[in-house]
Amino acid sequence: MSIAEGPVIQLAWVTDDIAATERLLSEQFGVGAWTRLEDVRFGPDETTLRGEPVDFTIHVSLGYAGDLQLELIQPVSGETVHAEFLAAHGPGLHHVCFAVDDLGAACERAEAAGLRVLMRGSMMGGEIEFAYVDGSASGAPYVELARIGPAMQAFYDDVKKTSEKEH
Repeated sequence: MSIAEGPVIQLAWVTDDIAATERLLSEQFGVGAWTRLEDVRFGPDETTLRGEPVDFTIHVSLGYAGDLQLELIQPVSGETVHAEFLAAHGPGLHHVCFAVDDLGAACERAEAAGLRVLMRGSMMGGEIEFAYVDGSASGAPYVELARIGPAMQAFYDDVKKTSEKEH
């Protein structure tokens, strides 16, 4: 049984300059507009890194290339897989994200397959749940598994419409 039953819904980059990366990817991939969310904080009650509670802040920017969501993440403070990647490798492609219906079951399948779940969390009262799995065995730094609730999907749909209008 595969770990993720859903489609690839996102490619994500980690950067130390979100504005510069927005410009670069707009030129390279034709993203019409980015929706930037600055200082998004995840508290220790909702997020863990290697099983331990973490408190961190990131800048996030979302855009679309066709139907594929592109996400940019700039670590601001705290420990995350994003900050670790940036420190070890510099800016670059960080993860591919698969949609899942049941994050807990997907994480159990990942662990059973020998893939470590490194970071896990939620936001908007559980409207989105996510987990980062060590993807190094497949050549990708990380694989994100995400369960997207209806309110978060509506937000993503609005971001896509904004991106398409500007294209």
